[in-house]
Amino acid sequence: MYKEKLKFNSDGKFVILQVSDAQDMHIPRSGMFKMLNKFYDKINPDLIVLTGDNILGNHINDAPIGNRQNVKTKKGTLKRMKKALGYLLKPIEKRKIPFAFVYGNHDDRNCVTKKEQAEIYGTYDYCVPFNLENDKVDCDTYNVPIYSSDSDKLAYNIWMIDSAGADDNGDNCFEYVKPEAIEWYENKSKELEKENGSPVMSLMFQHIPVPQTKELFVQCDENDKLAVKGREGKFYKLDPDKASGFAFEYAETTSEDFGQLDAIRRRGDVCALVFGHDHINCFTAEIDGVNIVQTPGASFRSYGNMVSRGVRVFELDENDTSTFKTYTISYFDLYGKKFSSIMRYIMNADEYEKIKAVLVALSAVIGISLVTYICSVFHLFTRFLY
Repeated sequence: MYKEKLKFNSDGKFVILQVSDAQDMHIPRSGMFKMLNKFYDKINPDLIVLTGDNILGNHINDAPIGNRQNVKTKKGTLKRMKKALGYLLKPIEKRKIPFAFVYGNHDDRNCVTKKEQAEIYGTYDYCVPFNLENDKVDCDTYNVPIYSSDSDKLAYNIWMIDSAGADDNGDNCFEYVKPEAIEWYENKSKELEKENGSPVMSLMFQHIPVPQTKELFVQCDENDKLAVKGREGKFYKLDPDKASGFAFEYAETTSEDFGQLDAIRRRGDVCALVFGHDHINCFTAEIDGVNIVQTPGASFRSYGNMVSRGVRVFELDENDTSTFKTYTISYFDLYGKKFSSIMRYIMNADEYEKIKAVLVALSAVIGISLVTYICSVFHLFTRFLY
């Protein structure tokens, strides 16, 4: 794991790149990784945060074609998981960029527990320390301190909060931020304030949005061009008076609320609460005085669209830690909408890769067969003529 202290740069800046919902496997979707590698080189972040569904854990044992499981042992699952995580983490490690992670609802839906999966992350030299000691909260509930550019004084903080997945016995559980995690945050926040002499401003990252995110949507007619289908057959759209950005799906939030926003308001040290999970939503807003940031997914294997797939960037300033700048960069922002990038996107960027691969293979076989037939007919025709 990463042994050095994270610090603001000499110019007082610190850049965070958020990758959410990579959702790839041991047989990777190369288009997404090529995109991410270009983002890493273009942004040159000081920290990368992986905000859940980092792998498609519930399909890690699947056969190459179809959903039949062809791996039946824990050893086999671990082997595939290490390989899948390697495709995500090795390019970050190669660039010597520190990274932090939380889990999503897809990461550990298999026989490998959160702690066992965390051990894989921990083998990488640039993985920042996660929770190894406090059994009251999950291993992906922890904080990442960022120190002043010219001293060892704590200048900023990153909260990584578990919001999804299975318990340590591998059993699926409800998706929520546990009361124990909220209590841990409040206690740790007070501890940092006491040590620092004042509240330490921060960003808080987790996978699944809080239930209050639904307040950013307003019911509308299904014919509204911005309408998305919600629960019980009703239609909603992102309220432009409350949020800035876009939403192509209704907010899928944690199933229960144990007062996370209330705790954040009480402490007053979180500049923004940042989510992933909703792949095709991208917006910023404010709910009851708390900034809300929704980041779209990066995955080329799971659902998405031509507007959303990409990453989010946060720019912090040591001289003004109460504010931050954030923006997203999409696949087409990076590559442009030229023919080659559009065709690459069409072939690689959705959950129907297997179907398209079969269709391409069948088309190739049909094409070769047709050419062979035409050549045979032409050969017979020329023999007849002579």
